[in-house]
Amino acid sequence: MKISKAERQRLLKETIEVTPFITDEKLAGKFGVSIQTIRLDRMELAIPELRERIKSVASDQWNETVKALPLEEVIGEVVDLELDHRAISILEIKQDHVFSRNKIARGHHLFAQANSLAVAVINDELALTAKSEIKFTRQVRMGERVVAKAFVEDVDDKGMTVVHVNSFVDNEKVFTGIFHMYRSNEPKGDIGNENSN
Repeated sequence: MKISKAERQRLLKETIEVTPFITDEKLAGKFGVSIQTIRLDRMELAIPELRERIKSVASDQWNETVKALPLEEVIGEVVDLELDHRAISILEIKQDHVFSRNKIARGHHLFAQANSLAVAVINDELALTAKSEIKFTRQVRMGERVVAKAFVEDVDDKGMTVVHVNSFVDNEKVFTGIFHMYRSNEPKGDIGNENSN
């Protein structure tokens, strides 16, 4: 059933408020209209394009600074960061991330996104990956957006910080990794209390 323009714009606004990282392409499919129509709707509603929404959410949600590496060395765009607790990054899969013959993303890009996020979440000038256990759960294709979510779990029996990273396309998990991170100082806050002498 075709809905009115006013109703579509109302639903469009609600949808973007709930899922700010949704693409114009996905919105076009959801509402059964062209991408151009979605863009015009957004302009009329003064809703910025996706990249600006990501930056806005990022600046609203965190003001901590990555310590272990320069922010530009994190693979993907960091949109949330709470040092020694959690972090989120988004990676747009483009032509240079995929195999030319089938447009499937090369695995090392997904690993690099997750691994660099695991480094970024550590509150230490020196954080290095000592060991990782990873699993790819489905292929990722060109044009998809990978959202990696890292959370710091605890300290392992060797005194290393354990970071779990799960990566998703929409709500489907595409990658999971457990990273054991060496750091030069003692973990901060609640992490590693069981590791004290």
